[in-house]
Amino acid sequence: MELDDDAAYEVLKARDARFDGRLFVGVTSTGIYCRPVCRVRIPKRENCRFFGTPAQAEASSFRPCLKCRPEVAPGPGHAWSTMDASRTLARQAAHWLDGRVGDGGVPSIAALAERLGVSDRHLRRIFLAEHGVTPLQYLQTRRLLLSKQLLTDTRLPVTAVALASGFMSVRRFNAAFAESYRMSPSALRRETDTDAPATEAVVVHLGLRPPYDHAALLKFLAARAVPGVEAVAGACIRRSVRAGVLGDMAGWLEAEFLVDRPLVRVRFAPELSPVSGRLLATVRRWLDLDADPATIDLALADLPGAPGQRLPGSVDAFEMAVRAVLGQQVTVAAARTLARRLVDRFGQPAASPWPEIDRTFPSPEVLASAPVESVAELGIIRARAGAIAALAEAWPRLSARMRTERSPEPLIADLCDLPGIGPWTAHYIAMRATGWPDAFPPKDVAVLNAMKALFGATTPREAERLAERWQPWRAYAVLRLWNSLSTSP
Repeated sequence: MELDDDAAYEVLKARDARFDGRLFVGVTSTGIYCRPVCRVRIPKRENCRFFGTPAQAEASSFRPCLKCRPEVAPGPGHAWSTMDASRTLARQAAHWLDGRVGDGGVPSIAALAERLGVSDRHLRRIFLAEHGVTPLQYLQTRRLLLSKQLLTDTRLPVTAVALASGFMSVRRFNAAFAESYRMSPSALRRETDTDAPATEAVVVHLGLRPPYDHAALLKFLAARAVPGVEAVAGACIRRSVRAGVLGDMAGWLEAEFLVDRPLVRVRFAPELSPVSGRLLATVRRWLDLDADPATIDLALADLPGAPGQRLPGSVDAFEMAVRAVLGQQVTVAAARTLARRLVDRFGQPAASPWPEIDRTFPSPEVLASAPVESVAELGIIRARAGAIAALAEAWPRLSARMRTERSPEPLIADLCDLPGIGPWTAHYIAMRATGWPDAFPPKDVAVLNAMKALFGATTPREAERLAERWQPWRAYAVLRLWNSLSTSP
């Protein structure tokens, strides 16, 4: 959504939350940049400069506001949300960088360009055109903002914050922080001191763009929560995280919607603090915090449903894929029962603050080495047990496909090459494991029934043709269609 400066100033005066995370204002009289929802006094028009990203503001020597905290703002939206190929590639590149904020070192932009199927030079050019900064400037800003968030919200030692934010040494971290923010990390810690002890759970906050129908999302996840691994309680969702999902350590996390503010409070095990950046990016995708509800709701205006619907993602893509196989041609409750049996037999014990979270989901390595008979004897028909084994064996290749940031078609093709996995299952995995907003599982019975009732569609081909009007948001349309029947797979 492009705005000229006069329109952007009107957004600022209205404190319009629809533009939170997509518009930032730098105030020349203070040298500080803010979100459009900041509650401080509105600056004079002549003192305002407007930016599309924090990286642009910081490249122009503005510092982030300590009150509205730009690091908490929701992201700009889905990489696939524009039909312009160059802008899509630039957003996909930014999404890839977001997932590597805490990894340390300097990522290879040439390798990223190759993954996206373009030249290094072309990627740098379109990235600069879309984001106003180079890829490495963008990454540096993301790392600094993550460090600011961890310094403000947690009691992690400065050394741990530096490493979790992707800085290879405390010296480099201190220098970069002081150069950009004109204060040391320790000074920021003193200014925004929190009483949270360093030995307790790590707690951070993530922003979202309202409206957000968190009740519908929690209902969807609660119906599919695997006992022992995941549970929904009130406005919270809690789960274990097996080793290998975010890093070498297992742990737990909790996400709680703050119903009086557009925030999610995220708590997680201290053992996961070294991968804080990856964890927070995962939570954003899991709960679809960066979606643009105004755009999506407008595109789906001819479908029933409350505003602010979100696309439920996943923390563990392998777990999501296995559960999709278990859900073939059975009810949600039956699939949940089968998943619990699989967890009881092949999962690992897990420690968490909650007695109902006591196991981790089995790893690909464990299920790849398990005899098919030992899976089938859990009540899982042999064909699906074989599909799970094939999925587990192919997971190194499939997980690489999920990280390419390109269109999911190659992933879907690879999944369909596996025994026991057809187009519906492949699209469902792409929809929830990668957050693909345009997924449209073919020949979905519930979707067909809903489209027949709403639009008179009688065949899958007719339904797919009618669904073209909802691109690139067909996955959200699928959720609305399922909900219209009060049933979903």
